Amino acid sequence: MLSNKVSEKIEIPLIKPYSKEHEVYLKKVKHRKRAIIAIQLLMLVVFFVLWEVLAQLKILDPFLVSQPTRMLDFLIKLYREGNLFTHIWVTCYETIVGFVLGTVAGTLIAMLLWWSDFICKILDPYLVVLNALPKIALGPIIIFWIGNGQPAIIAMALMISLIVTIISVLSGFKEVDEDKIKLLRTFGAGKYQILRYVILPASIPTMISALKINVGLSWVGVIVGEFLVAQEGLGFLIVYGGQIAQLDMVMVSIIILSIAAFLMYEFVAILERKYLKSRS
Repeated sequence: MLSNKVSEKIEIPLIKPYSKEHEVYLKKVKHRKRAIIAIQLLMLVVFFVLWEVLAQLKILDPFLVSQPTRMLDFLIKLYREGNLFTHIWVTCYETIVGFVLGTVAGTLIAMLLWWSDFICKILDPYLVVLNALPKIALGPIIIFWIGNGQPAIIAMALMISLIVTIISVLSGFKEVDEDKIKLLRTFGAGKYQILRYVILPASIPTMISALKINVGLSWVGVIVGEFLVAQEGLGFLIVYGGQIAQLDMVMVSIIILSIAAFLMYEFVAILERKYLKSRS
């Protein structure tokens, strides 16, 4: 028989995702990040203000080191002429293409060398020599083979980043735990299954590190290539500004180059943080 009493409502307390201590800790972390960013920006502002003041007082020679106001005037002039974004785009395009080609080709070659230990041992001394060889020495040869233009600049970026990618990714493949590989082999797994399910997942942090290295190397390769053959781009502006003793042009180009390289590196760092977040 059912009871006539009205059942009392059972209140279920809301479970907070974080405790008070955890919330305080998260606030401290956010505050610390903001403080770091603020100090970094302050240091940058102080650096440019000090640079301007010293140049105005003639303690620093503006002809030799330029000064922020003169650089700003040149930047505005370059923008009004319609050449600013053209030079930035040319260099960024060449760098991105060289970066992608170097990373993809280097990873594929590293996979091939891991697959065939015989080929790996044959090519090992050649990889060491090519890695030690100053790539700028190959510049005239690349220009003679490919021609005087943008493909030669991309090839230079590819040459500089390719060997480093192969060596770093291959080293990551070889550092994978042998016990995991042996376990899969006992279950009858072939090389493709081992590569797909063990080697590649375990080597993702190594490949991300290779991406970070390739960012800087790709910029170096492109700028070196533009020094040799370019008619436009940031590297061209740096060389041309040095030839006509226009340090404003050189310094503006270097600062834009630094910002572009930083943004590209931050993009790779964001990918790394997303990967680490997905693993946690």
